[in-house]
Amino acid sequence: MPRFFVDIPLTSPGEVSLSPGAARHVQVLRLQPGDALTLFDGSGLEWQAVVTAMGRSEVRVNLVAATQPRRELDRAVTLAVVMPANDRMDFIVEKATELGAAVLQPLVAERSVLRLAGERADKKRAHWQGVAIAAAEQSGRTVPLRVEPVLPLSAWLAALPAPAADEWRGVLSPRAVAPLAPIAAARASFLSGPEGGLSDAEEDAARARGFAAVTLGPRILRADTAPLAVLAWLALGA
Repeated sequence: MPRFFVDIPLTSPGEVSLSPGAARHVQVLRLQPGDALTLFDGSGLEWQAVVTAMGRSEVRVNLVAATQPRRELDRAVTLAVVMPANDRMDFIVEKATELGAAVLQPLVAERSVLRLAGERADKKRAHWQGVAIAAAEQSGRTVPLRVEPVLPLSAWLAALPAPAADEWRGVLSPRAVAPLAPIAAARASFLSGPEGGLSDAEEDAARARGFAAVTLGPRILRADTAPLAVLAWLALGA
């Protein structure tokens, strides 16, 4: 059954007009009145619906019933990633959504190859949010990954509050000797560096904000592999 995200609140049974993005999907698939589909609005609910009217500028559906499936992680995970070069960020966003991350924070660091700011950064963020929504539609998530505005690593770290009692923070470091270990915290934030890694000063700044330096073992993983490896580890309940 087709499944789409809508950026309007779905609150009660009845007829509604779809938001433009979802309406375009329905039109492209040539759905007809009477066809069934599934909708979600990011609230955690999933609605079964039926197309009632198809038009060039409007698609209307009847919301029949809502359920609240358990497809989100029990732990809220924030993935802070110094953006890799080329189009690898699209891959990270897509796979981070599939693996259940709640938030993705794109960062610029000292050794960054990709440096975004201003209007270009805003356009990229909007693009990545679209990638996250498409991945949520495909993977069955009811709450799409939220992509935050691009920030310098130093500014992001400076704005972080002290770690809460129920929060774990980790940073991948070639200097670390401690491997990842099971955590019991309800929230987890993980910082991953760019090609070439974080500088010593950046790593020290992360430690000062409560990030424990950890290693993934003797092999050097790519900038787009390491954060997803950690996320998979966290998503499996570690």
